[in-house]
Amino acid sequence: MLTREDVLQRVLLLPPIDQAFVAEMLERQIASVQSIPPELGESWSKEIDRRIAAYDRGEMASLEFDQSLHQLRQAITEHRSARDVT
Repeated sequence: MLTREDVLQRVLLLPPIDQAFVAEMLERQIASVQSIPPELGESWSKEIDRRIAAYDRGEMASLEFDQSLHQLRQAITEHRSARDVT
């Protein structure tokens, strides 16, 4: 049986358009299970399409997963620090 890490690694090897497809299908599944309002799912789908198109036009760069995760963790830490100051 594949672990979630195995699945993630396989998805990350796909071309960006296929990664976006997987992300959209997961988003739809999660939305249907968690009763997320349909308009939110539609908004995310539009945003995903917008970002893919911008990437395809060369207007956005991609990041390696580790770099992206590092930036996300750093942003969360900064957000928490700013929240604790006020």
